[in-house]
Amino acid sequence: MQNKSLYRLILIAIIPVVMQSCFSAKEYVKPSLENEALYRTDNVMSDSLSLGTLSWTELFTDPILTEYIQNGLNNNLDIRVALQNINAAQAYLKQGKSGYYPTLDAMASYGRSSNSENGPFAANGRTTTEQFELSGFLSWEADIWGEIRSNDRATQASYLQSVAAHQAVKTNLIAAISSTYFRLLSLDKQKDIIKETIEARKSSLSTTEALKDAGLVTEVAVKQTEAQLYTTEIILIDIEKNIKLLENTFSILMGEPVNGVVRGSLDEQQLQAELATGVPSELLTNRPDVLEAEYGLITAFELTNVARSNFFPSLRLTASGGFQSLELDNLFSASSLFSTLAGSLAQPILNGRKIRTQYEVSQAQQEQALLNYKKTLLIAGKEVSDALYDYEAETKKIEMRKKELASYTLAETYSEELLNNGLANYLEVLTARQNALSSQLNLIDSQYGQLNAIVTLYEALGGGWR
Repeated sequence: MQNKSLYRLILIAIIPVVMQSCFSAKEYVKPSLENEALYRTDNVMSDSLSLGTLSWTELFTDPILTEYIQNGLNNNLDIRVALQNINAAQAYLKQGKSGYYPTLDAMASYGRSSNSENGPFAANGRTTTEQFELSGFLSWEADIWGEIRSNDRATQASYLQSVAAHQAVKTNLIAAISSTYFRLLSLDKQKDIIKETIEARKSSLSTTEALKDAGLVTEVAVKQTEAQLYTTEIILIDIEKNIKLLENTFSILMGEPVNGVVRGSLDEQQLQAELATGVPSELLTNRPDVLEAEYGLITAFELTNVARSNFFPSLRLTASGGFQSLELDNLFSASSLFSTLAGSLAQPILNGRKIRTQYEVSQAQQEQALLNYKKTLLIAGKEVSDALYDYEAETKKIEMRKKELASYTLAETYSEELLNNGLANYLEVLTARQNALSSQLNLIDSQYGQLNAIVTLYEALGGGWR
C-alpha cells in the first residue's frame, strides 16, 4: 500500500512538470538599445578598441601615482564597503541555488502530562503520561511554474550587480585619485610661479622707488606697485590653502589619516593613450554602472516571474518519520518507528489581493529598472561626449595660451624698459605684469584640464576596473 501511495504522489508530481512547457516563466531579452547613437565623436577616432579597455597601469606612467592608486584600491573605505556588499550578495546567491533542494528538519521532544484521577484517561490506571520523540520532517516543492528557477536567476543577477557596483567604485576611485593628484601638481607649479613673481615684484618695487627719487614717477606709482606685490602674496596664500585642502581630500581617498602627499611635477606627466572611444554598444560591456543597471533590470524581471507564478497552484510533497515512545528505554525499538507521506496541491483563490498587488508592484519595479537602465546609458553617452570635447578644447587652448603668454611676456619686458627710460606710463607696466601672470596661471590650468579630460574620458568609458 505504501508503494502504491508513493507512485500516486510521483504521478501527481510528473503531470504538472509535463505541463510546465506551456506555462514556464518568461525568458529575459536584452533591450535593443546598442545601436543608438549614444555619443558624438566629431573628429575623434572610433573603432572596436577603446581607451576604456586599457589597464590603469598602462595609462598612468608616473610611478608615484600608480603606487597611490594601488594603495587606494587596497585601503579605500568605499571599496571595502562594496566588497562587503559582494559578500552579502554571494550569501543570497547560495540561498537561491538551494531552493531546488528539499528542506529537512530534525526534532527531539519530550512531553509530560498529568490527568485527572476522575477523568477518562484514569481508567487505564495512569494519571501521568510521558512521551519521547525523535523525528525528522522532509518537505519539497516542485518548481512547476519556474518560481524557484526565476528566484535563482534573480539572486545571480543581484550578485553580478554587486560585482559591477564594486567595479564602478574602482573606476571612480582611480579617476578621483589621478585627478586630485594632477590638480596638486598644477597647484605646485602655480605656487612656484607665484613665488618667483613675488621676488620680481619686490625688485620692481625697489626700482619704482628709485624712479620716484629720480623724479620719473610719482608716489602713486610706488603705492600701485606695492599693492600689486600684496595682491600676488594673497594669491600665494590661496594656493597654499587649496593645496592643504586637496591633500586632506587625497588622504581620504587613500583611506588614511590626513597627511602630506609626496608627488612629482606636472611637466613629467605623459599620457600617451590613443583616444579611441570604441563603438557606442561597447559601453554596455565595459562601463560598470551600465552593467549594474542592466543586472538590476534582470533582477526585477526575474522577480516579476516569481510574482506571476504565485497565481498558479503549488505542489508540495512532505514526509516525516522517526521514533516515538512512552518509555525512554523503548524509544529506539522497531515498535517505536513511525512515518507519514503526503502530497498537496494548493491553488490560491481569495487572499486579500496580496498576490495581484505583489505582481503589479513587481511590474512597476521592472519598468523603473528599465527606465533607470536607459537613463544610465544616456548619461554614459553624455559623459563620453563631454570628455571628448573638453580634451579637444583644452588642447587647442594650450597652443593659444602659449602664444598669449609669449606676447604678454614681451609686452611686460618692453614696458619695463620704456618705464625705466621715462617713455611709458607706470599703469601700462602694471597691466602688462598682471596679464603676464594671469596668462602663466591660465596655461597651467589648461595643462591640468587636458590631463583631467583624459582621466574623465577614461572613467566615462568604464576604464580602470579590469
